[in-house]
Amino acid sequence: MHLVVHADQRQFAIRDSRARLTGSGWTDSAVDHRIGAEPGGLAIATARSDVVESSVTLLPSAPGLLADAEHVVEADLPVPSGRLVISGPSDYPSQEKFFSVLPGLYRARVSYVPAGPPATTWNEHEFGEHYRYVVELWPVEERSDVEVLRQGATVWDG
Repeated sequence: MHLVVHADQRQFAIRDSRARLTGSGWTDSAVDHRIGAEPGGLAIATARSDVVESSVTLLPSAPGLLADAEHVVEADLPVPSGRLVISGPSDYPSQEKFFSVLPGLYRARVSYVPAGPPATTWNEHEFGEHYRYVVELWPVEERSDVEVLRQGATVWDG
C-alpha cells in the first residue's frame, strides 16, 4: 500500500486501531534510531515536517535489506485488533489510513530510502531531505528489542 502522510512534527505513526501513542517512546536512544516504540504502536521520525511518501507491505517473513536504504530500523508492533492505523500527529480521524492484518505480533522494519519530492502538494519552504519511508511487516512469535540494522546520519541538517 503506497501512502502520502502528513508528518507534521517530523513524525507519523503506525499503531493498533485500539491504541493511542503518548510520546513516551521518544527516549534519547529512540531519537538516534528514529523510531519511538510504545506498547500500542510506533512513531516514525521523518526528515521533514511535511507530507511524506511511505509504503506498508505485509510479508510472510523477514525480507532482505533494501540496498538503497540509508537507515534501517526494526521494532515490534503488536496488533491485537487486526487493524492498523497510519496517521500523522494532527490528522483528523477522517484522514487516517487503515490496513487490515491478522491479529498478533508483527516485526516492523522501517527503511529510509532517499527520494525526490512526493507527487502531491508539499511545502517547498520546509527544510529537510525527502525520503520514502518503507514499512515492511511480518508476523513473529516472540518479542525482540528495537534493532538498528543500518545507521544513517544521527542528526539531519536543518
